[in-house]
Amino acid sequence: MFTGLVETRSPVRRSLPRGTGLALWVAVPGDWAPAVGESISVSGACLSVAGLESGQMLFEVSQETLAKTLLGSLRAGDEVNLERAMRLSDRLDGHLVTGHVDGLGKIVAVADSGDGGRRITFEVPPGFERWLVEKGSVAVDGVSLTVVEPRGRRFDVAVIPVTLARTTLGRAAPGQPVNLEADPLGKWVERLLSARA
Repeated sequence: MFTGLVETRSPVRRSLPRGTGLALWVAVPGDWAPAVGESISVSGACLSVAGLESGQMLFEVSQETLAKTLLGSLRAGDEVNLERAMRLSDRLDGHLVTGHVDGLGKIVAVADSGDGGRRITFEVPPGFERWLVEKGSVAVDGVSLTVVEPRGRRFDVAVIPVTLARTTLGRAAPGQPVNLEADPLGKWVERLLSARA
């Protein structure tokens, strides 16, 4: 479980097909000491550290994860957002993020907001729009964001300067794909209500 408060960005070192999945190597951030088996959010996808070598973390990405995320398109030099799993004693400053990506969306527009931040418009895949609630939460590439003005399959977010500096959203551009995860609380409510209907 994560909070959606990205700790840092880090570059991909290598990406190689492995069976039906993918082996992905990401540089270990300078002040991290990850352990094999540790869960880490990699641009919103919960992955387990499968190995450590030469300052790199190895992740084995399954076929299912490749089908739901943009991880298969990553190349050496691309940066990813990283967050370690939360502790039960941690403050929950973002929102509950499972790291189970629901699907791929895309950036539609990026505009300066005049205060150093940006307003970014996203488009979600069909069906995802039912989880878009005004002032609700959504994780985009692992970043906890607040939904602004949902309209059909599109919604806006206001991204503050510190988030732009700390995450890959600082280089957001129209047409760019993003990993999306809806607020899990909304999905549970939907499931429980549909079971009662």
